[in-house]
Amino acid sequence: MNSHIQIRQMKSEDIDVVFQALKDHNIGKPLDYIKRCWEENYSGERVTLLALNDQKFAGWLHLISKSNYPYFEEQGIPKINNFDVVPSLRRLGIGNALMDAIEQIAFEKYGIVGIGVGLYYDYGNAQRLYAKRGFIPDGRGIINEGKQVEPGSHVLVGHDLALYLIKER
Repeated sequence: MNSHIQIRQMKSEDIDVVFQALKDHNIGKPLDYIKRCWEENYSGERVTLLALNDQKFAGWLHLISKSNYPYFEEQGIPKINNFDVVPSLRRLGIGNALMDAIEQIAFEKYGIVGIGVGLYYDYGNAQRLYAKRGFIPDGRGIINEGKQVEPGSHVLVGHDLALYLIKER
């Protein structure tokens, strides 16, 4: 890992810093969402890790203990969520450092972790990263808006169309 990269859990004083950094890099997330992430960290429902590169925000990643994806929820599989790395800092090992840290947390507590990935071009880098890291499909096929896509059906290719993957310790 790059010695200039630091990974740590989110603190309350990070809320405004994260909001502004994401906004500055056109990854904008609503301030209410970032506040909710902190509150869920405080309550234990979520773990949010921040990556700092030379002490500046470089990305973040979340682990949600109770997934909104029904299969993960039924099986007690935590879900990695909302993975953002500042575009100008990609390919420096920041994403892998965040994934290493969040996987370690998940494996220590659950022994398994899941993630959903979109199916169109914008998700290509994520698809490749997860495959290289050993994630495999959960065997339930393509999911659209939380439901399995049935053969012969038509779906809109968008953010809600995903393939869910798992990785065990």
